[in-house]
Amino acid sequence: MTSKLIETALKTATETREILFDHDAVSRTGELFARVFPGKKVLVVADGNTYGACGDAVVKSLKDAGVEFAADPYIFPGTPTLYGDYDNVSKLREVIRPLGDETVVCSIAAGTLNDIAKLASGELGREYMNVCTAASVDGFASFGASISRDGFKITRNCPAPAALVADLEVMAQAPQRLTATGYGDLIEKIPAGADWMLADELGIEAIDDYVWSLVQGPLRDTLADPKAIAAGDVDAIAKLGEGNIMSGLAMQAAQSSRPASGAGHQFSHVWEMEGHGLDWEPPLSHGFKVGVGTVASCAIWEETLKLDLENLDIEEVVAKQPTKAEVEAKVREIQSERIVEEAVKHTLGKHLEGDELRERLAKIKAAWPKIKERVKDQLVSPEEAARMLKDAKAPYHPEMIEIDWDRFRLTHTKAQQIRPRYTVLDVLADVGMLDEVIERLFAADGYWGKHRHPEA
Repeated sequence: MTSKLIETALKTATETREILFDHDAVSRTGELFARVFPGKKVLVVADGNTYGACGDAVVKSLKDAGVEFAADPYIFPGTPTLYGDYDNVSKLREVIRPLGDETVVCSIAAGTLNDIAKLASGELGREYMNVCTAASVDGFASFGASISRDGFKITRNCPAPAALVADLEVMAQAPQRLTATGYGDLIEKIPAGADWMLADELGIEAIDDYVWSLVQGPLRDTLADPKAIAAGDVDAIAKLGEGNIMSGLAMQAAQSSRPASGAGHQFSHVWEMEGHGLDWEPPLSHGFKVGVGTVASCAIWEETLKLDLENLDIEEVVAKQPTKAEVEAKVREIQSERIVEEAVKHTLGKHLEGDELRERLAKIKAAWPKIKERVKDQLVSPEEAARMLKDAKAPYHPEMIEIDWDRFRLTHTKAQQIRPRYTVLDVLADVGMLDEVIERLFAADGYWGKHRHPEA
């Protein structure tokens, strides 16, 4: 019983052909593999933890369906926690390579191993499938893999899985921290939706109503009961898993991560590109960083909506706009060596001066009343976002992921510089008020000034 939402989204997926999303879905892994990859051999890939979750059931199902095994299951150690780095991608790729093009990987994985199997298979030009062991990420059904190389984590291009198995009981029995990270990844779709509305109103990136519906349609219901999700309730985690899978399918339909990622994700990307938490045990998860970025994004939006941009003095803003040389110097001053060249490229690519800036400012000024009206029902307050994350037992404050105060404040500036995507950070940069809004947020009566530490 794959949900109607997933069935609808599969019709426009470019790479994923089938998804089993149901109770006891692992028992049908073999029939799905045989149907999607007729005549192919299988290599089961897992780690010690994910194999323990459902490995025997997956192997039995494949054998019962008559699927030929190219080799015994390849199982990474479960301790220490498997690291999503390129060394492990290379290791798995060279295990797969000699088995030939007739072999398809069936990974049993949460986010990290799924990305390793995705990229290793993609580099060989081979399809793969995954059995989800936790509702931990929105990337199960998406293209691209978040992999670290030389301590530098970015999303690398590769196809999405051709098939997915999501067993509701298996996901509900996953460690609570994995479920919490899935919640943190998904909640950022709230302010990300407002960022897309902003870009749509300014004629920068139009909203596709169908793609929008795939993510935003089920989103509020998916996030509605964080306490039940934290408690491992099967129905609540089923909704979370469905929401995360829908997000990946939306990215396939859009051929972009825009439906699933806004300024809140860019906070996480800064910290990931700086290597923060990658050497922890277990490593600091993407969703935990995104959750904190979500609260930050909601706070930025809340402060931005107080601005009187419909009465903007365009000539004053143009006169005060820094030059490209000044902008580049600032980027080089604050960004780490790992990030700086990429940040310079994206920041200068978005930077406008003269008549181009006048045209953008005129659009902002004219559209601002409509933007405010559109986003008010989309957004939640930073307090509400923090409460939802807290109820899901996910981090909601930078201290909880060991980001110190000065670094967190500076990330508000860095996050605007690292991606070409237009978000609330960019409208503030365009109107010359990003520094002003950050100052207000960290003032004694601003959101972060009033929330200097997490609640006791």
